[in-house]
Amino acid sequence: MNLNEIAALGHALLGLAFVFAGLRNIANRELLSGLISRRGVPLPRISLFAGIAIQLLAGCALIFGFQVTWALMGLALFLIGATYISFDFWRHTGPDRYARINGFVANAALIGAIFAALK
Repeated sequence: MNLNEIAALGHALLGLAFVFAGLRNIANRELLSGLISRRGVPLPRISLFAGIAIQLLAGCALIFGFQVTWALMGLALFLIGATYISFDFWRHTGPDRYARINGFVANAALIGAIFAALK
């Protein structure tokens, strides 16, 4: 396997992770819509479905190697917004704070992986 094939495999695996997350978010749409509404996101249902669309479309683009740079950038922007909304550890204390810090760090690592995957 050469480096281009390894990179394509990496893109596909990353894409699969986002497609899986998007499908999971569809299944949990009522819960997620309520959560983002309580966090003050405008038009929570529309915002949720826009995020899901980015996850699914950009994830599929990565899987199939289509417009990889745009897909990666779209996912990075999505993650930046989703991380700010979902893992606002600075507003919490105790065990809840630690759980949010873990999610924040995991998403920061994903953003770093996406930036590293850019050519």
